[in-house]
Amino acid sequence: MMSAAMKGGAMKRAMKGLASLMVALVGLLAMTSPTAARPSVYPDVIALPDGFFPEGIAVGTGHDVYAGSLANGAIWKGDVRSGAGDILVPGTQGGIAVGMSFDKRSGNLFVAGGPTGTGKVYDGTTGATVAQLNLAAGFINDVIVTRTAAYFTNSFAPEIYAVPLNARGEVDGPVRTIALTGDFTFVPGGFNANGIEATQSGDRLLVAGSSAAEVYVVDPATGAATVIDLDVAVSGDGLVLLGRTLYVNENSLNRIAVIDLSADLSSGSVVEYLTSAAFAVPTTSARFGSSLYAVNAKFGTPALPTTPYEIVRVDR
Repeated sequence: MMSAAMKGGAMKRAMKGLASLMVALVGLLAMTSPTAARPSVYPDVIALPDGFFPEGIAVGTGHDVYAGSLANGAIWKGDVRSGAGDILVPGTQGGIAVGMSFDKRSGNLFVAGGPTGTGKVYDGTTGATVAQLNLAAGFINDVIVTRTAAYFTNSFAPEIYAVPLNARGEVDGPVRTIALTGDFTFVPGGFNANGIEATQSGDRLLVAGSSAAEVYVVDPATGAATVIDLDVAVSGDGLVLLGRTLYVNENSLNRIAVIDLSADLSSGSVVEYLTSAAFAVPTTSARFGSSLYAVNAKFGTPALPTTPYEIVRVDR
């Protein structure tokens, strides 16, 4: 027979083994439970230099993100993972950077020049100027790069501009002016064609008409515009298109409208609004992974050298 002492020792060893097993099970559950997922290492707010006065944003290769300054045309380059960054292209007196688009083939950053009537192309690594594009008088507001061209909008004229690109993403020909016709509503004295996006094939463009509170599908070959039948008016600034989901920055409303588009892009419904307590007039957005990154332009706030500015991340 087992003595009382032996029974006690066996019991203690059994209890220790059970305790070890429980600890292991708890650890396993913690790793597999959705509610115990590790928090994102990507910051929700990325500080830009004080006084930067941003408007446009683009995501580059890897974790690179770019923002442009309305104050002097400077370009800031940072890392969405760490939030760290620095000035890539120094600002100049009279310079201005509005919307922007990155071409992963060439590594070049295309930047709309606002009232300068120009566009700029910068090397996304060195910041060197690759090309200056003379477009037209007005306000060159935004740009999108497709496989064959970079398209710029003009908020003060009913036209867009196509800059031909070769297979390497390099400028390859003279600028072509495309008159916007069809359903496009031009409001004299208003802020018209603003944000611009393209379908994956590049055969159709989407253009936000800010003053008319409309969004159009544009044939880049002819300029014919067809208004998208939306269930609510959307006064758009920057656009991001992912498949049939269109994200529209409504800057002064401090939100991003999420629109579910029909297969033929003729209609759409707003399914939700993305918001953040950190939004302060988010003008444009760029996608990285499952997030959108929006710049706070803070229109209405004096753009002083000490005014803080930031990029805000929201889940999409």
